[in-house]
Amino acid sequence: MKLLTSRWMTAAALVAPLLMTTSALAGPTWKFGDDGDRLLKLNYAGQTQLVFRDTGAGPDGTDSAAEFNLRRNRLQLIGAAGDWLGFYLQTEFLEDRNITPLTVGDGDTSSFEVLDVVVRIKADDAFQLRLGKFKYNFTRENLEDCFGALNSDRSLFVRAPLGDDGTRDKGLAIWGNLADDLLQYRLDVMNGRNDSASTPSSAFRYSARVHVSLFEHEADYGYKGSYLGQKTVLTLGGAVQYEASVAYADVARQADAKDYLAWTVDLFGEFPTSAGTFTFSAAYADYKIGDAYEGADPDPEVIGLNGQKNGGYAKLAYMLPTLPLQLFARGELWRFARLDGVNDQGVTYVGGGANYYFDGQSLRLTVEAFLTDFEHEGTFGTHDVHDFTTVLTQLQFVY
Repeated sequence: MKLLTSRWMTAAALVAPLLMTTSALAGPTWKFGDDGDRLLKLNYAGQTQLVFRDTGAGPDGTDSAAEFNLRRNRLQLIGAAGDWLGFYLQTEFLEDRNITPLTVGDGDTSSFEVLDVVVRIKADDAFQLRLGKFKYNFTRENLEDCFGALNSDRSLFVRAPLGDDGTRDKGLAIWGNLADDLLQYRLDVMNGRNDSASTPSSAFRYSARVHVSLFEHEADYGYKGSYLGQKTVLTLGGAVQYEASVAYADVARQADAKDYLAWTVDLFGEFPTSAGTFTFSAAYADYKIGDAYEGADPDPEVIGLNGQKNGGYAKLAYMLPTLPLQLFARGELWRFARLDGVNDQGVTYVGGGANYYFDGQSLRLTVEAFLTDFEHEGTFGTHDVHDFTTVLTQLQFVY
């Protein structure tokens, strides 16, 4: 019986890091197998929003717009077999999300997607494998728990360009913790741009990430935007990402192929005190596609929100010592090679709000307001570019 219990506890320890996109292991769990060392767990995780924006509606797009939507709506299946093998499957159904980071649409669309499907193999803490579709190992912000962000969501501008998916990709990752979890490394090889018609060559995308974590170490595969005062953390990280011949600067002639190269650095800290919990986070990222946007006929995918860009964010938060109320502020400053018809466009994002945790991340209410400011305003071709303000309320539920 003692051996059986030990195996069950080891398997449970294997399952927990797999659930990087949820903050609570609240769903039903089944234990089975000849030795009782196999686990299967089912979770639901959702975020419903009421969003208001002071522009985007009406005949000329200048009236205010509002909508209810599902920001996330996910089913998650997590499994483990023994103390070395596990898997994670996550699906999502979304519909009618018309107010997006920079635009307001008017449509009736829906989508069903397998977000993650991952096999995990653990030789030991220093050497672990992930195989399948999962988050690529570049920015800390993308690797943060979707249901553990400090704000209503993570950065709206941090996604890598020209990937198979904005936040995820298919491939293989090797990662592990060294020096008693003080140091963590990650290496991955992923599909990268998966578009044979537009890509000069079929090349994989490579990422390398490392962090140093002090005090109570961050040793899991995923990060959190806040630990809600449960531990003291200070982590400094950095990463590089590369893919050869990712896009043409002259599509018409299928010429002037450009490589993709990006780098990032980030800092995160959380310090619980008798006066409350203080949290801060900051990062800078530079995504370069060889200045392909300056070419004779550039690939349209090298420009826009997820094209060539650089910038970063800073976040601050304070949680009251006797009430599960967390106040936060966030600022972002980005420069895009070309955005909505404007070369060298600068975007400033400033906002703040509050989280109230009824039951940790399992039941959380967030209210946030933010201003999006464009360096160059006006009408550029078919694009009307003007500053706007967004206010949203989000209820998060994980079960």
